[in-house]
Amino acid sequence: MATLRLFSGSAEIIAALIMLRLNQVDKALAVNSGLALVGPTILILTTAIGLTGMAQQLSWSKLGWVGCGVAFLLIGILKK
Repeated sequence: MATLRLFSGSAEIIAALIMLRLNQVDKALAVNSGLALVGPTILILTTAIGLTGMAQQLSWSKLGWVGCGVAFLLIGILKK
């Protein structure tokens, strides 16, 4: 999970440097749009890894509540 978060943070920093180097709003917006794919993907992967690791420690009802919370997060992020 930490490795994925390091990758995500590195991608954000690299994208910011690219935006500074391009120095044009339209190209920076294109780079930012690419980041819109990275963020939710990392969220889903880290959550899946965490839930897989905790699945044996949680009861089915608690696991269901966590799943509902993740679903609400994804709906809030992805809904237009």
